[in-house]
Amino acid sequence: VEDQRARWERKRSRTAKELLETEHKYLEQLDLVLTYFVTILKAKGTLKPAVLETIFGPLESLYSASHVLSLHLEEGNLGPGLENFCQNLNLYGHYAENLEQANKILKEQLRKNKSFRRFKKLQETRPQFQGRELEDLLPLPLQRLHQYKHFFRDLLENTSPDTAEYQKLAKAVKSVSEVSQWVQDIFDKRKNSLQLLRVQKLLKGQKTQVLTPGRWYIREGWLLVVPSKGEELKRRMFFLFSDILIAAKPCHPLHLLNSNKLSCQAVYSLHQCSVDKVFGHTRSQGGLLSLSFPHKTLLLMSSNQQEIHDWYRSLTTAVR
Repeated sequence: VEDQRARWERKRSRTAKELLETEHKYLEQLDLVLTYFVTILKAKGTLKPAVLETIFGPLESLYSASHVLSLHLEEGNLGPGLENFCQNLNLYGHYAENLEQANKILKEQLRKNKSFRRFKKLQETRPQFQGRELEDLLPLPLQRLHQYKHFFRDLLENTSPDTAEYQKLAKAVKSVSEVSQWVQDIFDKRKNSLQLLRVQKLLKGQKTQVLTPGRWYIREGWLLVVPSKGEELKRRMFFLFSDILIAAKPCHPLHLLNSNKLSCQAVYSLHQCSVDKVFGHTRSQGGLLSLSFPHKTLLLMSSNQQEIHDWYRSLTTAVR
């Protein structure tokens, strides 16, 4: 037991030391942005206050919270330090929510505002920046949040469960996991919106409404449609979402406007769909999927067995 405790203590001290060292480095990087951008821009009035607020979000508050944490860590007050710090963790969620808009406004200002463009270039040439640009430094808080998650977990694993500090660490791990999940959800939603928008732009015309709240993009790919009356196989592009399946075919390559677009052939609701896997149309290669809808059965084929298997898994998940 004594050996185990000594091992825990060694690992814990190592992690606490690493947490403090990386916290100092993180504070230095935040300080660069605050000193050479936020403070000077406020004084000069190069950007309107609302624009400044949007680009840098709650960066000053993040710096203050980390500064207080580093003071606690320097004094060896790990438990109280993390407990106090976790009260400010929501700032990271708000920072993530604001980041897309921050990047958009930053690009806009660099395009329109000549004096800001010159100022930014000048600041980035300072030796303290080591060739980094403002765009490289703005995502740092979210990278740091990811690191906190691992540090706090390591500290908890190497703390004896019968100490008062263990409870504080357990709370810190729970808090940082919740905020990390919140940030991950923000990125997932953003990524999904971009996918929906991309598919909407790929389809000719506006008849098919892809951009619908609550809809999630799952996958896409070419499959062969097996007709019911012995006609030729039809190659179609399929887009699978959480609630619908879209079948599309390429527009004519010589079409003036839509040569690189797809024409929507059908939209199938997954609400009352059942999926079955049918093999055996070729020897151990490829396979066949049968999709049954209330008024139609769709047979989809691929010569790649893995592809059919992946589609089957995605479709059954979506239907479920």
